[in-house]
Amino acid sequence: MCELFGLSSDLALQPRELLCRFGTHGGGVADNPDGWGLAWIEGTSVHIEKEPQAAARSARFHELCVHTRAPLILGHVRKANPPTARVAANTHPFRHVCCGREWVFAHNGIIPDDAMPAAADTAPLCVPAGDTDSEHAFCVVLERIATALSPPQAAHEGLWLDALAGVAEMLASRGRFNFLMSDGVHLIAYGHDRLCRLVNAAAACCEGTASAIAVIASEPLTDARAWSAFEPGELRVYRAGKQVARFVTRPRGFGSKATAPV
Repeated sequence: MCELFGLSSDLALQPRELLCRFGTHGGGVADNPDGWGLAWIEGTSVHIEKEPQAAARSARFHELCVHTRAPLILGHVRKANPPTARVAANTHPFRHVCCGREWVFAHNGIIPDDAMPAAADTAPLCVPAGDTDSEHAFCVVLERIATALSPPQAAHEGLWLDALAGVAEMLASRGRFNFLMSDGVHLIAYGHDRLCRLVNAAAACCEGTASAIAVIASEPLTDARAWSAFEPGELRVYRAGKQVARFVTRPRGFGSKATAPV
């Protein structure tokens, strides 16, 4: 099943070794041969490159894994869920604009069509370019965030994180919903049942100097003892490599709780 990679730091870094190892999970050491995508964000610039082919056999992915340098990176290698086609429009990460921000999103899991919330009667804020359950779920998430950021709530921006935790719990209760997401500033990581973080990433990661680094992946990319699994239903939010909020949701009817930002 698809795999995710994320990095957040206070300075631009080059996670060459980790990113190249991640690429081998795209049709090399793991069965995710149906596409790859990388998003890297620095300042107001959001760059995305992706191909509907195996990362492990892509010359372009190899070039990017060696040379990509940024403070915020999201990666995805895809195992297509039939009948969705192996085309660029169905390849993660996806990008949509919402609330004056440019958002990117990548997903691991599946949400059945009959479990997806019905579209609103009004014109949708986000129209999927492809036909994956992942991009449709992304649009559901953005609709909930937009509601939280709309007046008069706009003055209380922290509400969008509460809304995000709530919609993540709802979608996870209807399928499998692990994801990475960014608004250009934050790295948001939700581990329904398959996500881990590199412990002491500042000592173990990357070419470059940074005082704060967070690295997230679906599977450990180095010695497994260096990684810590997310609690099921855990959502972590990072800004410039530091955790700024944490929520623990309880999918499938178990309720939810949220910890205050730290």
